[in-house]
Amino acid sequence: MIRYMLREDSYQYKPVKHDEAFWQLLRETFPNARCELNYRNIYELAISVILSAQSTDKAVNEVTPALFKKYPRIEALAEATEEKVIPYIKKLGLYKNKANHIIQFAKTVQADFDGVIPSTIEELILLPGVGRKTANVIVSEGFGLPGLAVDTHVERVSKRLGLVSPTDNSYQVELKLKRLLPPEKWHEVHHQLIFMGRYLCLARKPRCSLCPFREEYCQMIHHKK
Repeated sequence: MIRYMLREDSYQYKPVKHDEAFWQLLRETFPNARCELNYRNIYELAISVILSAQSTDKAVNEVTPALFKKYPRIEALAEATEEKVIPYIKKLGLYKNKANHIIQFAKTVQADFDGVIPSTIEELILLPGVGRKTANVIVSEGFGLPGLAVDTHVERVSKRLGLVSPTDNSYQVELKLKRLLPPEKWHEVHHQLIFMGRYLCLARKPRCSLCPFREEYCQMIHHKK
């Protein structure tokens, strides 16, 4: 019988060899991994990613069509008020903070970048509502440049698979994953790890019996003989 533990800091980290066979298995298991946010341009992507903090992509996709119909361009959003924006995103958690973030994001892009969303992580993290995860998503998904965003799924799965230490913070996870892979692989592996965390290696009830990684790579799994 397969047993699993849920605390990410409750197991001993044992280095595992992640050779090409591991990455090939990841590709084969999640061949269609992709961004599940709906967007048509870099502006819509950036706003959607900011809104996705502590919300599901599905929930964000439900509110953004009306939001972008009302504010189709970044300059329009920059002129908006929180009171006007909140009704469009009220279904999302932390909607008051998010309304402030996306408006201030738009205002700052207008004022400091002539209305053009920057394409580097260093510039993006200076913008309101943008941390390293959001910046990496915008860079890799929006501009097609090397980036590897670490959200809760990527961090959890990376630790359970022994790619990083269970005590690493999200920034350390990002740096270690980037060192493991060539830049041209960062984008696809990011999505593959997200899909694994979203559909297989769930936080509270991981589907261990379905996992092809459990025997050789999983740091948490135990087999009761």
